[in-house]
Amino acid sequence: MSQPVVIAGGGPVGLMLACELGLAGVETIVLERMNQPNKQSRGAAMNAGVVELLNQRGLMEALEDDGFAVPRSHFAHIWLDPMRLPDTHPLTFLIPHSIVERRLEERAIKLGVDVRRGVEVVAVAQDGDGVTIGVRTAAGEESIRGRYLVGCDGAKSVVRELAGIDFPGIDFPGTDLPFKGITGDLLAEDDDPLFDRMGILQQGTGFFTLVPTGPNSFRLTIGEFDVDPGDPDAPVTWEELNESVVRITGEPLTTSGTAPWLIRWTAPTRLAEQYRTGRVFLAGDAAHVHFPLGGQALSTGIEDAVNLGWKIAAEVNGWAPDGLLDTYHTERHPVGARACLTNQAQVTLLYPMSKVSPLRDVLTELTKFDNVNEYLVKMVGGLDVKYALTYPADAGVPEHSLLGTRLPEAELPMGAREVTVPELLHAGRGVLLDLSGDKALEGAAAGWADRVDVVTASGPSSEIAAAALLLRPDGRVAWAVTDAADTAGLGAALRTWFGEPTPA
Repeated sequence: MSQPVVIAGGGPVGLMLACELGLAGVETIVLERMNQPNKQSRGAAMNAGVVELLNQRGLMEALEDDGFAVPRSHFAHIWLDPMRLPDTHPLTFLIPHSIVERRLEERAIKLGVDVRRGVEVVAVAQDGDGVTIGVRTAAGEESIRGRYLVGCDGAKSVVRELAGIDFPGIDFPGTDLPFKGITGDLLAEDDDPLFDRMGILQQGTGFFTLVPTGPNSFRLTIGEFDVDPGDPDAPVTWEELNESVVRITGEPLTTSGTAPWLIRWTAPTRLAEQYRTGRVFLAGDAAHVHFPLGGQALSTGIEDAVNLGWKIAAEVNGWAPDGLLDTYHTERHPVGARACLTNQAQVTLLYPMSKVSPLRDVLTELTKFDNVNEYLVKMVGGLDVKYALTYPADAGVPEHSLLGTRLPEAELPMGAREVTVPELLHAGRGVLLDLSGDKALEGAAAGWADRVDVVTASGPSSEIAAAALLLRPDGRVAWAVTDAADTAGLGAALRTWFGEPTPA
């Protein structure tokens, strides 16, 4: 029996990766330090990019009753309109991340993943055949042997430290300012004054946000710039919270409600120097952290998991082409750097308000232009990522604007019914999509039938500027042509991402 893949960290990123590996039939173990699922959810929203990735695996259906979509997004608390996009994408979905964790864990367990709680990683040693992970549990210390180890254990990642991967800060203007953040849940009755304070308030010294998470529950988040954060381990009192609210808004929290929990948060900007060293990988906050704006932290982390999962599975299942695992760092590290940059750009637009308010006014005017609105919506929504997929000159793979992108959630005609693009990816396999309507690609991927599905639509889609496409398991376009009969470079693209064909 082959060694399992071991994931350190049972948050959304680690559990998403576990689902990806379980879907591919890979034996997987998740090690989570906490004994019980976390009920304190720092995050309360999933941006469009996360929803798209969950739709690709059919996971959103289990979450639909636990939250709701909102037809708005923002860049540095400047409102944007996702309804004006020219192509089809989901909306931001408000839901506590603790619920997302629970649903992903349920899914992972159904797929055969072994989720172990109360397990702390204390040692990592790798060799040419695998990784030995030293762990501490209530029963004592022991070792677990894995083929690969993925650190999804957060900003203070033990795996990253033990693997010797540097996690330097990124020097952006203003990152050295003291900052104090508090977030938590508030419960209130129907007539509570809190209902009149919903929304985002950006003031001179910081911001106050209050968004609904249920009929009588709210997620409160405040941030103060140039304020001593105090003891990071000290509990947050109601009095301290109110003092911060008064400094930001000028008014106290007049409510009869309660706060089940309140926690502190800070926002350093750091990026791991490498996402892989040998058989150890990093994903999510273990690889990149930045100011929490626009939901990019979760979408960047979840797509780390989706990008890495099928590549590890290909290696374990024996069909990975040479160098496939190396593409995880080359594709995802620039995305992490970009997320750090764009979030710090938003921070620059938040403080000091006395200096940046004219710039905010001009940017607000610019968002009235559809192309500016689209650019920013896709940026904060995790929808603008495009991998630089390159092939040797003699491979014959044609250039196409869709290469490296994820398709919109377009509906495809399939005879008497319509199927959306995400539905084609539920199985976590590659997809050769023929939109010509004449079955021009039948048999074109016969040698890869165990890895790639051939899907023929009964006609083209107005949202997809191609007649035929090859999609990787993560939904990224690896080959595209405007004439489905032109299969130049298809074989090279299949070999690049899906290895050698199975002999007839």
